Amino acid sequence: MSYMLLIVEPPNQRAERGEAAGREVYGQMLQFADGLKERGKLLAAESLTAQKDAVRVEVRNGQPKLVDGPFAEAKEMIGGFFLLNCDTREEALEIAQACPAAAWCTVEVRKLGPCFM
Repeated sequence: MSYMLLIVEPPNQRAERGEAAGREVYGQMLQFADGLKERGKLLAAESLTAQKDAVRVEVRNGQPKLVDGPFAEAKEMIGGFFLLNCDTREEALEIAQACPAAAWCTVEVRKLGPCFM
């Protein structure tokens, strides 16, 4: 079964942390990903840039609406993800608890599946 770990962080956390500390925690995340890869659990992992680089797209009644970031109303942002192949939900939860990011943000665990369920 495939599970996604979404790294949900406060939108200003990276700027407040500073570059040196940011590089340190990024290194922890890379090591975590390497360990998952060695165990055959990692399907994909990526970090996302800050919301200032994001664009939200909506199409209503055939009319596109594009909104450039940053998004003042945002209380959190998706900072990255891990796509996992786990035997059980419990295994995915154990991996999420071991994720270094759980110490400074929220790790949301989601099973992949059709959107009509």
